[in-house]
Amino acid sequence: MPTLVNKYYPLRTIVFFLGEGALIFSSLLIVDWVMLGPGLFFLDLLPNSFRAILVTIIFQLCLYFFDQYDLRNEVSLINTFTRMTLAFGVGCILLGGVYYSIPFMIISTRIFWLGYLVICLSVALWRGAYNHILRKRLFVQNILLVGTGALASDIAREIEGVQDSVYRVRGFVGDTKPAYNPHNAPVRASLDDFEELLSTQDLERIIVALDNPRGATPITALLNAKLRGITIEQSTTFYERITGKILVERIAPSWIIFSDGFSLSRWKYHVKRFIDLLFSAVLLVITLPVLLITAILIKMESPGPIFYLQERVGQGNRIFKIIKFRSMRQDAEKNGAVWAKVNDDRVTRVGEIIRRLRIDELPQLWNVMKGEMSLVGPRPERKIFVDELEKKIPYYSIRHTLKPGVTGWAQVCYPYGASELDALKKLEYDLYYLKNVSIALDLLVIFKTVKTVLFKKGSR
Repeated sequence: MPTLVNKYYPLRTIVFFLGEGALIFSSLLIVDWVMLGPGLFFLDLLPNSFRAILVTIIFQLCLYFFDQYDLRNEVSLINTFTRMTLAFGVGCILLGGVYYSIPFMIISTRIFWLGYLVICLSVALWRGAYNHILRKRLFVQNILLVGTGALASDIAREIEGVQDSVYRVRGFVGDTKPAYNPHNAPVRASLDDFEELLSTQDLERIIVALDNPRGATPITALLNAKLRGITIEQSTTFYERITGKILVERIAPSWIIFSDGFSLSRWKYHVKRFIDLLFSAVLLVITLPVLLITAILIKMESPGPIFYLQERVGQGNRIFKIIKFRSMRQDAEKNGAVWAKVNDDRVTRVGEIIRRLRIDELPQLWNVMKGEMSLVGPRPERKIFVDELEKKIPYYSIRHTLKPGVTGWAQVCYPYGASELDALKKLEYDLYYLKNVSIALDLLVIFKTVKTVLFKKGSR
């Protein structure tokens, strides 16, 4: 299996992240060298290195939480500088807390603030250089799309519609004009018509993206390209890799059967369960004051129980009762089950706050402790909705092969929504998770969930 880095983040993005970390770290050490002199610098090299590492970790975490590593959309230099300044400001506050708790890690005032100025300058220059690379589309792979229909246009949109794409569409093979072609890549009827591109070794990959591949796939031409060293890839596999989701409506059962993944080994299962128990126990202890205050406020505001128990479909289609803090009026479903919606008038004032802060989900940690749920997995749905969705959405039942999660890949990748269309879109991410389930992916989801909660993204 590919590593987490190769699978979820392009190499260029990793180089950018590590390069920025090296700049922050080395900026502080260079200032140490200048201010202390070679003798004292080498004498205190080890403790100063630990101090520089701490600053690097905190500053980069703050940059991440302020979306400074989300480079899909082009942003102005002023916006970038503003967010960078805010991130470093929060970083300084966090460092102040660490220095108060661990005085050994304190950096002298002169060295810290001079280092801070050097860090700001070097990071600004580094980001300016990287943005230049993105604008000029340097270090990208050239690809050719066989197809000009909806599928080819969807893939082209995922490639050309983001600033930090590591691919570039050099052409389309087909008889019609593609719906999405912003850079006017050439469209030709046959793969052989791109001979000059195929022969110059300027093409790394060909993606077969035909809406109806039966009888239309140019087998001979693709075979010749393969023998020339060009990678040939199916559209669904390529789309999965660049988007983190699976095209549910375009895959056949055979694709699932013959694909790698869609399984959890015994070792992974036990490690996942250990992480579930450890994290849940720690979180329940840490959040106990919040749980008690929330329970009191719910009881004071409106009549009814503190907790809301609702039947959900779990692993193997088994029914279990999910536990949440009650955030709606007691008679919220007097007319039957309905999808939740934005600005739902059934939500109480306390309920609105705890939903926005995700506090209403915390009691589900008890479901995790009981083994009914996992920290990470597809979100459990009500049986009345599951029965409905299984009839309309292909492969929906596959979600129930793993334990449902308190959070999931779909929750950190897709904005909140409660409709049949949203269920389809979220299933695309859920199937990706089921196919690629791993401890590394679980940890990534947990990390992204922290950011989602802190910045209140997707709350309803």
